[in-house]
Amino acid sequence: MENVTELYRLWLDKCTEPTLKAELDAINGKEEEIIDRFYKKLEFGTAGLRGVLGAGTNRMNIYTVNQATQGIADYLNATFENPSVAIAYDSRINSDVFAKETAGVFAANGVKAYLYPELVPTPMLSFAVRELRCSSGVIITASHNPAKYNGYKCYDPEGYQMTDEAAAEAYNYIQKVDMFENVKTMNFDEGLKSGLIEYISEDVSNKFFDLVASKVISPEAAKNAGLKVIYTPLNGTGNKPVRKILARLGVDDVKVVKEQELPDGNFPTCPYPNPEIRQAFECALKMAETEKADLLLATDPDCDRMGIAVRDGDEYKLMTGNEVGALFTEYVLSQYEAQGKMPSDPVVIKSFVTTSLVNAIAADYGAKVVDLLTGFKYIGEYITNLERDGKEDNFIVGMEESYGYLLGIHARDKDAVVASQLVVEMAAYYKTQGKSLIDVMNDIYSKYGIYLNRVDSFEFEGAAGMQKMADIMEMLRNNAPTDVAGLKVLLTVDYKDTAKTGLPPSNVLAWSLENGNKLVARPSGTEPKLKFYFTAVAKNMDAATSLYEEMLENVKKWLEA
Repeated sequence: MENVTELYRLWLDKCTEPTLKAELDAINGKEEEIIDRFYKKLEFGTAGLRGVLGAGTNRMNIYTVNQATQGIADYLNATFENPSVAIAYDSRINSDVFAKETAGVFAANGVKAYLYPELVPTPMLSFAVRELRCSSGVIITASHNPAKYNGYKCYDPEGYQMTDEAAAEAYNYIQKVDMFENVKTMNFDEGLKSGLIEYISEDVSNKFFDLVASKVISPEAAKNAGLKVIYTPLNGTGNKPVRKILARLGVDDVKVVKEQELPDGNFPTCPYPNPEIRQAFECALKMAETEKADLLLATDPDCDRMGIAVRDGDEYKLMTGNEVGALFTEYVLSQYEAQGKMPSDPVVIKSFVTTSLVNAIAADYGAKVVDLLTGFKYIGEYITNLERDGKEDNFIVGMEESYGYLLGIHARDKDAVVASQLVVEMAAYYKTQGKSLIDVMNDIYSKYGIYLNRVDSFEFEGAAGMQKMADIMEMLRNNAPTDVAGLKVLLTVDYKDTAKTGLPPSNVLAWSLENGNKLVARPSGTEPKLKFYFTAVAKNMDAATSLYEEMLENVKKWLEA
């Protein structure tokens, strides 16, 4: 508590930013509020910083942002000759302010900063890092978190988020920075005049769009299907890029949800701007009552995740990230085969918790599936290695069950711009066949069986809870189950065993069961939760649901043991 009080007093003395200063004055004498802002520092992990906006060490503000930037500048100057950085930002509160501050700190440290002149999607930052041959990249975003959050994500020279090793090195430098005394800054306009800050040209953006457009597989289908789309960018960065790419695709009937069209970091009609949840589609669903559409499309604020709802009679059905991943796999592989474009060794890349229905579909087309740890940076890294070996054409599609997809190698992060293009093109193609995406999904289930994917989280609060989670994982390691819900365990994979997985170590256990069923145990890295990922395979939904429930009961017994 003494340290918290000292930090608070230090900030009262040193903070000169008017809004933050007013907040510090307002909490004087309010012990709980002071503690919440100062009891810890924002952690710099492999995804960078993320936290609530406000004053204090446990908040996102210009001081915590500049401290991180100074540390990264020190790391880059120690690691690269003549380093440079690409910077982008989303629609969130203070994103543009933090982006300009970041550029000014890099410039003051002799690191050339390239900044997009307006808000853009995360994949455009990933693209710019490689296109401009930068040493790193930074985007100011908190993805699909509520409005009170913002974040700071760092990228490596290959355009994917920093690896664990690079992030740890950068963090060592950040820890040495006194945020009030050691940060070098430069006025943004002075940086522009000196040439140390430069706006990213429209040519770079146009090249991004050209590369996305080049991934259209069935161009005539999109132009001729008469597909009707309602799109919501959820007050984020997708508005211009997604509409631009759909116009190039030839889909003219795209109506935008007006309340969520323009950038607004308060997200007034969508407190949880996450296309994984139904609430994000409420305004689009309301609009669809009068503007009947084949497809409702949503992208999250930094436009790296994409979700859809498909018309089913008079209703709209939200499709899961796993279902869209399976649809993409079927569509791209079937079209490549039909058009004679299939590479010699096709590769589909996915996170290991993404549905194994993708594996079944890929096997039918002779495609290899690579299962990687959760985190799209691992997919980006794999694509980069394919490219180094001259095998980039083998890459078919990459995906995570959490609504992240990539077609093409223009970006090394999930890309909702190209995913929006692909899902609209796919819906248009199947509409010319007289089918909706729900019809196609049902065809896939009829062929391969129902793959029911569920995630259940079990909370373990406090230090005792964290220990309980560790004990459960250790028990499952040392006494590996031989069956789950009466299904024989065919293979156990411990992701801590890097020699067997060939992946970075991760505290994850996976069990492959009979008949394609699967169970994965994974403690959350940020919350006191132990997550179990279930795959229940059966001929119909009732049987799959029943099997899932049996597996869940089995897991609950483990937790009670």
